Amino acid sequence: MSLTTVWLVAKREVTLTLRARAFKIGLFITALLVGAAAFAPTLLGGPDEYKIGLVNSKQLPMAQAVPDAKWDWVTFPDRAAATKAVLDGDVDVALVDDNKLLSDGEVDSKLGVMLQSVNRETKLGAAGVNVPPLAVESVGADTRYQGARMGIAFLFVIVLFGLVIQSATAVAMGVVEEKGSRIVEILLASLRPWQLLTGKVLGMGLVGLINMAVVLVVGLGAAVASGFAADFPPGMPGVIAGVLVWFVLGYAFFATFAASLGSLVSRQEEVQNVLGPMMMTIMITYGFSFYAAGDPTSTLATIVSMIPPLSSMVMPVRMAATTVPFWEVGLSMAFMVLAVAAMAALGSRVYERAVTRTGARVNLLSVLRER
Repeated sequence: MSLTTVWLVAKREVTLTLRARAFKIGLFITALLVGAAAFAPTLLGGPDEYKIGLVNSKQLPMAQAVPDAKWDWVTFPDRAAATKAVLDGDVDVALVDDNKLLSDGEVDSKLGVMLQSVNRETKLGAAGVNVPPLAVESVGADTRYQGARMGIAFLFVIVLFGLVIQSATAVAMGVVEEKGSRIVEILLASLRPWQLLTGKVLGMGLVGLINMAVVLVVGLGAAVASGFAADFPPGMPGVIAGVLVWFVLGYAFFATFAASLGSLVSRQEEVQNVLGPMMMTIMITYGFSFYAAGDPTSTLATIVSMIPPLSSMVMPVRMAATTVPFWEVGLSMAFMVLAVAAMAALGSRVYERAVTRTGARVNLLSVLRER
């Protein structure tokens, strides 16, 4: 019967939230931003483009020698025409008689190095000298997916932070609304405080999972459409599953924290002030997770990923950015489960004692001291 009651409360929270116009608009905007982010590498990360003028040049276009650049070759009848084109900005540089490069000021460093290198190889080849390229053999960790891993990790930081803080704040706002309107007194006539609290946290958690599912589906779909999915590292399904699990744990901790703090006040205007401790904790967690995304193997990132509630964001980010030993993930998750259980016990105690006390803001320490 208790579980049925909790589910009825959760179902009510989910239904009311999904019907809200603000929720639908916010979900649409989030999906749009995630889809745009998936196409960003394709739109902004293309090869460098150079336009080169040629005057009496016997060198063939060398695009195949530099696959990471796009070349556009323009032939001019004489040096004067090529000079005018350079000064007018029609071409980046002009190659004259295979031995002189015309530019308007200093040559772009990357372009200059590429042209000098290709020119040297062309001259050596014409003289019959064949210089084989160096064979590259990596003796360290596989870094082929490093760039993609870091990009995915940074994206997870933003998504986890946004969804956790949005969902936890919504729980607190719901608690204050029910308390201020005194609806909570009617509900508690037929429900126990822990049932009402658990139902609210569960309901908004399901809404958060819906948000997360939309973000993942849209993000993966856009990544496949843009071609970015080809750069995904192996084991992505496991990483995504891990992110979902860590989201649930992080949300459960912060939502219970937010609900207990929200029960201390009766007006919506006081919510932001009373949520200060939770907001500070989330911001610290966000800062450490952002650091871990850039340096996931550092000692600091490893230690912090074991400490709840910081681990709720830091560990999934490390899992996305690098390979984390299974024992570290398991130990970190066990610590986080214990932290959630402790917060649930503390939060339900505060909620039960403060939620029916209307009027002035209730002092947290006085509530904890009550017997």
